[in-house]
Amino acid sequence: MSELREARIDDAAEIARLAGELGYPVAVDTMHARLCALLSMPQHRIVVAQGERDELLGWIAVERRLTLESGERIEIVGLVVDAAARGKGVGRALVADAEGWASAQGFGAIGVRSNVMREGSHPFYESLGYLRVKTQHMYRKALA
Repeated sequence: MSELREARIDDAAEIARLAGELGYPVAVDTMHARLCALLSMPQHRIVVAQGERDELLGWIAVERRLTLESGERIEIVGLVVDAAARGKGVGRALVADAEGWASAQGFGAIGVRSNVMREGSHPFYESLGYLRVKTQHMYRKALA
């Protein structure tokens, strides 16, 4: 199995590698800058699963956010498990950590969004007791 621990700045290369596996390629220096910013914010939690050879098997990013329309909530904003480690409990362990973090802050629920194209993730979340509550479209506009 793997060991869970909070992410560190020196995990940037491995976190970037895994983000690329998820379909979000990012340069290591960009990931380093993102980690520097996010790890200093108490409303964010980033946890990694470290393998026996010190490689990262996965990571999860969780955010405590406040919005006008729905108030304060905790949301999993990123989860990726290395393809070679899938089906071995890494994702379940990372999600359990996120749920524990949410509970420790007094929240009775946690949410996650999953792209409709990620068909493999839907049964995963449902097997953990997550219920589909909404389907939506996301729009983007490039600004000049």
